[in-house]
Amino acid sequence: MFFKSFIAFLVISALSHGKTRLPPLPISTFSIIARDPKTGELGIAVQSKFIAVGGVVPYASAGVGAIASQAWGNVLYGPQGIDLLASGKNPTKVIEILTSSDPLRNKRQLAVIGPIGKPSHYTGSECLDWAGGKTGDHFSVQGNLLAGPQVIEAMASSFNASTGSLSIRLLKALEAGQTAGGDKRGKQSAALLVVRAGWGYGGLNDRFRDLRVDDHPTPIQELFRIFHLHRTIFPRPDLRSKLKK
Repeated sequence: MFFKSFIAFLVISALSHGKTRLPPLPISTFSIIARDPKTGELGIAVQSKFIAVGGVVPYASAGVGAIASQAWGNVLYGPQGIDLLASGKNPTKVIEILTSSDPLRNKRQLAVIGPIGKPSHYTGSECLDWAGGKTGDHFSVQGNLLAGPQVIEAMASSFNASTGSLSIRLLKALEAGQTAGGDKRGKQSAALLVVRAGWGYGGLNDRFRDLRVDDHPTPIQELFRIFHLHRTIFPRPDLRSKLKK
């Protein structure tokens, strides 16, 4: 009820001021960005009660880094952040640069990871409760408008304890977050993006796994289903003699 009233307020405010463009909807969600130091893969998995979340939150470039921009997501953070990482800035500095000149930074949530070094995350002071994040050696988990901090803790524990490919570990972390309560509003869309140089279609790009569920009652389960199909047809290049990894 609060969310619908809030959106109605934004619409009325925009119209009353004669604006032709409505403000973007907040992407209240949970996500994980991570890397596999053995294979060089970088990836992101995300779930939200928001349509087509994969078209807004995840950004990644092989050998450079991965970025998740959410809450009142800033779609400029992705390409600009990738450029900053490529120029040699570490994740903490990237977040500092991106947020320092953003007048809506207190409503943003952002996480950045590079191919080496410690990842970093940022949660603005005006993100909807519960909001926060946690970093590990090779990952960062973050979310806003969650059932509580247990969502983040469950995701971190899952990633630390799980084995297998980076894709599987990312999806398992999402599943753990949902089991712990997930997004307060419910479920709608999910996405998985994993990159590595030369591992994309035909070896011509870096998008190894770029899978999305845009509108589904159980998006994480559907993302698992699509992933298993994709993995069968496009096995990891270094394991092509096997159907499982």
